[in-house]
Amino acid sequence: MGDYVVFHDVAWHGIYAVYFFVIGISAALFFLSALSWFREEYRPLRTPAFYGSLVLLAVAGLMLIGDLSQPARFLNVLNPAYWHMTSPLVWGTILLVAFGVVSIWYFTTLGKGDSAGKLPAMIGALLAIAIPVYTGFDLAVHQHRPVWNSSLVPVLFLGLSLISGAAVATFLARGDPRLVAALRQIMLWGSGAVAIMVISLVITTGYGGSAEELTYAFMTSGTMGMTFIGLGLLAGTLLPLLVLAVPMGRQQTGLMAAAVLILIGGISLRYSILMGPQIVQTFFS
Repeated sequence: MGDYVVFHDVAWHGIYAVYFFVIGISAALFFLSALSWFREEYRPLRTPAFYGSLVLLAVAGLMLIGDLSQPARFLNVLNPAYWHMTSPLVWGTILLVAFGVVSIWYFTTLGKGDSAGKLPAMIGALLAIAIPVYTGFDLAVHQHRPVWNSSLVPVLFLGLSLISGAAVATFLARGDPRLVAALRQIMLWGSGAVAIMVISLVITTGYGGSAEELTYAFMTSGTMGMTFIGLGLLAGTLLPLLVLAVPMGRQQTGLMAAAVLILIGGISLRYSILMGPQIVQTFFS
């Protein structure tokens, strides 16, 4: 028998990693805006963070619609007759629609009194937490794909969403000292939690079977090594964690540098986690 190679297309293209990145930041920005009704230091973020969230929500929706071979089919997912409630994708649809509706409701309260926006803020904040969790479940339910099929993935995506949103918010903070200090704490402790989860994911999938092959041959040293370990873990998680932990991280320059690195790490980790487990099945040789 001769050697041969059969190539296959991946089911989840890289555009979904960008979607996970964008919708995660949108959710986190809404969460930070909602905090302004309960924590005074977040008050300067109320309006700019919400508008950023709304724009990114629209971009994320257009990305999903544009990825369909027939874009008009997005109307089908809005039809309850097509819903199978055991599917995370259906719950994602419900969450996104609900988040959009609550965002509009929240928008109508921005110019009103201090108590007017508390109810939509609380509901929207809960939905904002659920959205990155659902994107993690979209992957975690695939039992045949190592790395994806882990209970860590939904929690990891929530952590990535929070620190990415805080990183974007640092550029909206306009140097407000109390707000900057609060965002620094989110990025510092959030990056630490993300680092622990990523390292745990590598260790727990690196022993035995196809997971071991994937982890070492593709994720850590092979095709995705630079993206996953180099940009995602080292440059995008551990380095900003170090910057934020030293006095430099309390200064504007250090904080902005850490924020940029966190954003690079956020997209890199999502991309490598999405694409890495599919690489093994894209060819057989």
